[in-house]
Amino acid sequence: MTRIDRRALFASGAAAALLAATGTSLADTPKVGGTLRLAVPRDDSLEQVARGAVFGTLTEIAPDGTLRGELATDWQTDSQARNWSFDLRETARFHDGTALDVNDVMVVLGDVGRVEALSDNRVRLELTQANPGLPFLLADSRFVITRTGQGVTPLRAANGTGCYRVERAEDDRHFLGRRVAGHYKDGSAGWAETLEVIVIPDARVRTEALRDGYVDIAVQPEAEGLGPQRGLRFFPNESNMALAVAAHVGMPRQIGTDRVLDDGRIAERWWLI
Repeated sequence: MTRIDRRALFASGAAAALLAATGTSLADTPKVGGTLRLAVPRDDSLEQVARGAVFGTLTEIAPDGTLRGELATDWQTDSQARNWSFDLRETARFHDGTALDVNDVMVVLGDVGRVEALSDNRVRLELTQANPGLPFLLADSRFVITRTGQGVTPLRAANGTGCYRVERAEDDRHFLGRRVAGHYKDGSAGWAETLEVIVIPDARVRTEALRDGYVDIAVQPEAEGLGPQRGLRFFPNESNMALAVAAHVGMPRQIGTDRVLDDGRIAERWWLI
């Protein structure tokens, strides 16, 4: 947990530095609508963003490093941190319309310890060794919840519980996701109506796409190609451009720094101004 606290402090500092450097308010009220377009290199960025948009985990680590429930609404453990129980979110549904089922969760937790269903929406997990940090562990993308028997299918056929359903996907090339209406996170995440991730291997071309308005965010841009563009913001800073962001993109006060793309949650957390 110490590592997570340090990361939270860094995230807070990075956001403050970005605010000071640009004079731009990062506290604008998020609003629904538009298409958030990202240009990414040919690495795991497309997969990271798309799966973060499509799937959910039992818990989620917020940008400030705090733990919060996602598909689990509550959890308890004994004094030894070996026996855990999780209450599942009854309003969560997969994109094919089926409700989250305790069996879907048991498949994932079965890789961690001995698991049993206590009810339709409550599961118990027994670990072989104590682990007080288990809820933080379960926020990792390795533990996304899928429909029983489906597993983590190819992206074009992915069926998750996230804010975005797959509309079109080509491995290592392109992803288009559409916001799920009536999602349980409405009003707190998933602001863009559509999300588009485009793989552009050449950093120079990614930079040109941002400069000329074809995308809103460029990952690892080429600084020389940006020129005197007004309103561009850089994360974590102008000398270390992991991201270059157009002026019309709304950013949260704090940005997760474990992974460049807001810990893979950029689709949920960012919006169009």
